[in-house]
Amino acid sequence: MYVSEAVEEFLQYCAVERQLSAHTIKAYTADLGELRRFLPDDAPVASITEQTLGDYLVELLERRKLALGTVRRRFACLRAFMKRLAKGGAVVDPFASWQLQLPKRKRLPRSLSRADVSALLLSFDSRKRSTSGACHAFTAARLMIGTGVRVGELCKIAVQDVAPDGGSIRIFGKGARERVVYVSDAPLRSDLVEILGWHRARGSIAGNLFLNRCGAPMRPQSIRLALRRHRHEGERRVTPHMLRHTAATLLIERGVDIRFVQRLLGHSSIATTEIYTHVSDEALRSTLERADVLRQLAA
Repeated sequence: MYVSEAVEEFLQYCAVERQLSAHTIKAYTADLGELRRFLPDDAPVASITEQTLGDYLVELLERRKLALGTVRRRFACLRAFMKRLAKGGAVVDPFASWQLQLPKRKRLPRSLSRADVSALLLSFDSRKRSTSGACHAFTAARLMIGTGVRVGELCKIAVQDVAPDGGSIRIFGKGARERVVYVSDAPLRSDLVEILGWHRARGSIAGNLFLNRCGAPMRPQSIRLALRRHRHEGERRVTPHMLRHTAATLLIERGVDIRFVQRLLGHSSIATTEIYTHVSDEALRSTLERADVLRQLAA
C-alpha cells in the first residue's frame, strides 16, 4: 500500500468510524500532507521506519524551525496514523520502539475576568433584539459562558436536543461522545425556550437551534465574527474557546467539584480539567485579602 492510499483511508476512518470533528479532520489532512511532501513520491507505507521518523523530526525542528507545539501535534497525528496501519498488519509500528520526547510547555488557558464578561454581554444585550440572528448569537455566547460547550458543539445543537423548558441540552462532542449540560440561569433558560418557540412558529421541529442573520445554520466562524463585532476598541480579542475557559475558571472559583467541571466540559481525562485549578487568580486574590496575614499580626 502506498502512503497516499493509506492517508485517504485513515482520514475516511477518522471521519466515519471515529466521528472526529471537521476541524480535527482538516488538521489531520494538513499534518499528513506535510509527511507526504517529505517522503518520495509514491512511497510505500513500509518505508516509514524509525529512521524515517528521526529524519522527519530533524527536518521539522532544525531545517524548518517549527515550534515544539506544532511538531508535537504533527507527531501525535502520525502516531495515530501508524497505529492504524500496524493494527491492519500493513506495517510494524515504529513508535513501538521509538518514543518521541519533546519538552512540553504548559500554557495556562486564557480566560476573561468577570468585568470582561459583563462588558461583553452588555454589548450583546444592547443590540440583541435587532434581528433574530443577533438574538441567537447573544444566547449562544451566554450558553458558552454558562456551560463551557465548545463552539463546534454549540453549532451542532439541534432543536430536538434542547429540553422543552430549556433546562438541559444534549451535546454531541469529540469522538462521538454524548453528554448532557444543564442550564442553571433562569433568563438563559427563558431565552432558549423563546428560540424553541421561534422555530415552532416557523414549522421547524428539527434542524439547527442557532441560526445566523440569513436564517442559515450558525457556524463557528459566525460566532467568532460576532465576538469581534461586539469588542470595543482597545479591549482584548475574545475567541469562542476563551469563553469555554472562562466557564471552567468561574466554576472552579465558585468551589464546584472538579469532577463535575470535567463532566460538564466533556473532558475524557480529569488531568485536562486540572489545569483550571492553577488559573483562578481572582479566587487567590480574594482569599489572600480575607486572610491578610500582616493585619492579623498587627492586631
